[in-house]
Amino acid sequence: MTAPRPRSFRTAAFRARTGAARARSESQKVDDSLPRGVLLASAWSWRLLLIGAAIAVLLFVIVQLRLIVVPVLIAILLSALLVPLKDLLVRVHVPKWVAIVVCMAVTVAVLGGLLYLVGEQLRAESGTLRHQTMASVESLRTWLTGPPFNLSDRQIDDGIRQITDAVQTDSQVLINGALSVGSTVGHFATGLLLTLFSTLFILIDGEGIWRWVVSVFPRRARLAADGAGRAGWLTLRSFVRVQILVASIDALGIGLGAFFLGLPLAVPVAVLVFLGSFIPIVGAVVTGTLAVFIALVYKGFWFALIMLAVVLFVQQLEGHVLQPLIMGTAVKVHPLAVVLVVAAGALLAGVTGALFAVPFAAVLNVMIGYISLQSWKTAPPPRWQSSRTALWQVVPRERVRRAGNID
Repeated sequence: MTAPRPRSFRTAAFRARTGAARARSESQKVDDSLPRGVLLASAWSWRLLLIGAAIAVLLFVIVQLRLIVVPVLIAILLSALLVPLKDLLVRVHVPKWVAIVVCMAVTVAVLGGLLYLVGEQLRAESGTLRHQTMASVESLRTWLTGPPFNLSDRQIDDGIRQITDAVQTDSQVLINGALSVGSTVGHFATGLLLTLFSTLFILIDGEGIWRWVVSVFPRRARLAADGAGRAGWLTLRSFVRVQILVASIDALGIGLGAFFLGLPLAVPVAVLVFLGSFIPIVGAVVTGTLAVFIALVYKGFWFALIMLAVVLFVQQLEGHVLQPLIMGTAVKVHPLAVVLVVAAGALLAGVTGALFAVPFAAVLNVMIGYISLQSWKTAPPPRWQSSRTALWQVVPRERVRRAGNID
């Protein structure tokens, strides 16, 4: 038999229970005295503060690891484009390793070809650019000496001399800048290699990597996480394919406009527009201003005006035809939302943030919709291989019932 507890112990326990009950009663009185809206607002507030703090910590970690995170994100975008090609080659009975080699070779060939075209045109037009630049400088001097500025040649020479003296005085800043450029080049090379290696391993074992990611989640949440990730992946694949089509049309339109106007550096401008168009709506306009500036410097005001009309026409074509009809069917993001997320991404992370803002928003939108509708309970998870048919494709029903099972 258990010995009875001492009276003092029972008294202390009774007092503790009584004190706890009294505290709960006082707390309940306070809660009852507050309006329901205040209680709901306070409950939401501390939870939102915790979520905001977690997001802030996550963003801080990403910023600190940006030299790793950005190449991996670029590799995911490349993989979204190359995985369908690899799957197509495998379906026509090409060995998997051959298909992967072909995909990587195509990637390197396209990137190398673009760099070669840009470098070749810069080399071929270097002499012409030098003469045209000198002529443009003389035209600028003539313009400054006339009305409304009416500057003398002595004043212009004094201004040039002051700029030269400032550059020589701040030579240490230039040296530091050169070191910074060297560091940037090293970071670029490292990021390029990391991007290629990440793309290679995603092509080799992307599904295995995803299985490991899903295994990190609690067992009861794995089915939802798996389905949401697959839906987001299909959306990303659609976004990348459509964005390459839109970027190619933008680059072709502005590049042909620069070519027919006889502007120098038409190919580099087209390549720059192609890359800039991966920032929807605003990218083509911002990069197209370079073509307008080149036309103004080397051809004059009227050529610049015509080039501006070409850029605006391409922007209107993208905004009113390509984005609603092509992009809108692949990625369900409103144009206003596109502008807002691009602005937010540029504000938080510059050009990199603007580049990844729209695909991130599109993928997040699909994943949140999948989870909020609890689609994994009523429909099987999306398949990796095909996005041309329905998003939720039929797979064996027992696979859906087994929570935590990853395809």
